[in-house]
Amino acid sequence: MATFGEKNLAAIPLSSSAKEFAMQKRRRFKQQLTLQDRLAAWSKEVKEQADALPPGPERDALVKKARRADVACHLDDWAKSAGLQPPT
Repeated sequence: MATFGEKNLAAIPLSSSAKEFAMQKRRRFKQQLTLQDRLAAWSKEVKEQADALPPGPERDALVKKARRADVACHLDDWAKSAGLQPPT
């Protein structure tokens, strides 16, 4: 058990500002686009950036990121495909 001097820290009440901080809710907002749409847009942007660079490691890294985003974009379709349904 944590102590401070002779006091038990678990028994010390929280101040009003500490209570407010502890009770804060996460700020959430609804996305306007689906994850799939956002990944596709980001992938397109990264591909355009890669096309503007000369061949080299920086361009290769951007192409790799774009390829990963494309794969992630198609995973949802793959997971929802009829071929993956369990047998009945």
